[in-house]
Amino acid sequence: MEDKRSRPDNGLLSRLANTHVDEKGDLTFEQAVGLGVLVIGAGHETTANMIALGILALLREPAQRDILLSDPAAYASTAVEEMMRYWSMVQTEPRRVLTEDIEVGGVLLKTGEGIICNLPAANRDPLVFADPERLDITRSERKHMGFGYGVHQCLGQNLSRIEMQVAWPKLFERIPGLRLAVDESDLHFHDDALTYGVETLPVTW
Repeated sequence: MEDKRSRPDNGLLSRLANTHVDEKGDLTFEQAVGLGVLVIGAGHETTANMIALGILALLREPAQRDILLSDPAAYASTAVEEMMRYWSMVQTEPRRVLTEDIEVGGVLLKTGEGIICNLPAANRDPLVFADPERLDITRSERKHMGFGYGVHQCLGQNLSRIEMQVAWPKLFERIPGLRLAVDESDLHFHDDALTYGVETLPVTW
């Protein structure tokens, strides 16, 4: 942000620092930095992780990859919804504090107590999704919680959807022989952070 402040360009970070901090005073510099971190974390890391997880899933499931490539216009959008359901990339949100007592599943939760909702469990609920442990990019159910729910839905979900819809078919069309360069057991998942994903995804062709 300091660099963008001293060498302005037409990018988002530059406009935050130079227009909204220095010219208009809408934000403090620290607030602008915070927005920059949010955009990078929520707008890049999440989608980058999902693209890598989707590649892994399609390498594991060549039949699903073949369906996608048979008609990307028909299946790219359903592939995105299914990947969001299947992987539940954000796994430790939402976190909420109760504003009133409520009973859930026979357990009394009291005002002021905190809860963490288990999105992977919701996304693999057999009452909602048939055969929920199976990846099926033709699945029509779109009740997953991958982008959140209600007023707390991801603001960037439509951009993220487009990025994934383009990335997976184009990658496998351009590199049909793509395959893992290591054994899958050697992959390391970062499961101790807000966003789930693979640390690296070594591939070859």
